[in-house]
Amino acid sequence: MTSLPAVSGAHLVGSINQPTAADTLRVVAENLGAHAARIPDGEVGERFHWMLFQGTRFDAVDGLSRVAIDPIVRAGFDVRPTVLDGSVPAEELTFGPLGYASAALAAYEDFKSLRDAGTIDAGTRFQVCLPTPLAPLSVFVVPADQPAVYPAYEAALEREIAEIVAGIPAADLAVQIDLATEFSYIEQVSMGGRKPFPWFVEGLAAGAEAAPADIIAGCTALAAAMANTVPADVQFGIHLCYGDVAEKHFVEPADAANLTAVANALSAKITRPIDFLHLPVPIERDDAEYFAPLRALELHPETTLYLGLVHHEDGVAGATKRIAAARPALAGFESFGIATECGFGRGPAERTAPLLRLHAEVIEAANV
Repeated sequence: MTSLPAVSGAHLVGSINQPTAADTLRVVAENLGAHAARIPDGEVGERFHWMLFQGTRFDAVDGLSRVAIDPIVRAGFDVRPTVLDGSVPAEELTFGPLGYASAALAAYEDFKSLRDAGTIDAGTRFQVCLPTPLAPLSVFVVPADQPAVYPAYEAALEREIAEIVAGIPAADLAVQIDLATEFSYIEQVSMGGRKPFPWFVEGLAAGAEAAPADIIAGCTALAAAMANTVPADVQFGIHLCYGDVAEKHFVEPADAANLTAVANALSAKITRPIDFLHLPVPIERDDAEYFAPLRALELHPETTLYLGLVHHEDGVAGATKRIAAARPALAGFESFGIATECGFGRGPAERTAPLLRLHAEVIEAANV
């Protein structure tokens, strides 16, 4: 009889509601401790709503202009898209600093100080979370211009990665890429009143529909190209996500089939080690049917799987039910870790410490 996997370790996908990076690092270390192999800086400041702050970076690019309509304000950010205005050829577009490297390098100084003081355990890594280029492009560029603008933004994000790895020792660093927008394409969910057109599917005519498998092939090829720029001696991981608006997904996955397909495609295309992979689990799903597609997971041998099955609403009892439902589908795994289904930076700050402690309680209960 095949033994069921143990539950070991917790993962934080990035967003945590605290005033500063130092506050985030401290509250995680004090309430989750050795259960977390990596600690993010909480995506504080302008990054509090994931990548919406990138609109100002598009504004600063010669050759791009906002569409001439009234501002569309979301969480305080103007999310009107830009268009190629003809003043600069698309192949000559140049983005300035995007803000990810400067934030990471500043927060790493806080990380070192807390580690030197003994607050953060030795061996814990500092985690930097980045969107794929597809996410900002899908918000801040009109669909017709996205293929032309993509290379310039991709190059800028790769420069950010290069600056981060130059400034943080590989032994201290983990880089995570977030795939959320990709699932709006895969599920063909209307975003901003229109279904997203998967322009990255090879040979797809304008306005034509693409099969989900072709969308997965196209978007994972883009994400893999970004992943392969992260040096092999830096820890690397992937957060798959169905969005987080007011603590709700933009659509609830029918089951883990598309998550599995994306994970397998990334595993096949990424040539460097993948140290961790995170998948969301909706609060309503403690049934075997949701987890059954995970039997087909084909991960790199070194990849630790984390299931985002911790929800503050139903605590240890709810997570334990979801763990019990997941374990049979993961019978080939020695262990897996736990997480929330997305970040929790847009929940109330007073929930942070209890939610971190909940992870440890779930791990303890799962292995009794």
